[in-house]
Amino acid sequence: MPRRLARLDRFWDRLERRLVGLLGLAALLIGLVQVTGRYLAPQHAIGYAEEVIVYLVIWAVMLVAGQLVRTDGHVRPDVVLRLLPPQAQRWVEAFNCLVALIFCAGLVWYGWQIVDTALLLDERSSTDLQFPMWIYYLSLPVGGALMAVRYAIRLLRYAFFYDPASMSVGHAATDAPLDHAAHEAG
Repeated sequence: MPRRLARLDRFWDRLERRLVGLLGLAALLIGLVQVTGRYLAPQHAIGYAEEVIVYLVIWAVMLVAGQLVRTDGHVRPDVVLRLLPPQAQRWVEAFNCLVALIFCAGLVWYGWQIVDTALLLDERSSTDLQFPMWIYYLSLPVGGALMAVRYAIRLLRYAFFYDPASMSVGHAATDAPLDHAAHEAG
């Protein structure tokens, strides 16, 4: 991979991880304030904290879905794939990427339909917060688009830049921390 693309890939990875971390931290802090407030000062407890926590966690999950594509973290039959010879693994992976791209396109399309409908109806949450639901629903097409980009990159790698020595199917539990450390150092 050219150096510029590698830097862009590292930047994108760091940005996604930090954003997901911030969303998780915000959800944790809001939960802490809610639980503490409920017991220490019930009159000041936030009535819509659970709602905001759900919004933050759903956005974090949809954003991290692209990272799961990059790290082979999505659920799939690795055991079956490992029984195949490397060339067969290559084409099964390419086929998997195509099917996943179709799924992601559907997620983006139908997710946008939901966002558009929520905007049209000016749908808001039923709590005192009156949160615009289109922002919540927007996590579907955004997450789908991020996954689609990762699957497209993965498909290109398997179709045109396949290296059986470095592109094995799946990952072992011990590979993840070493890969992460090497990724951060590089």
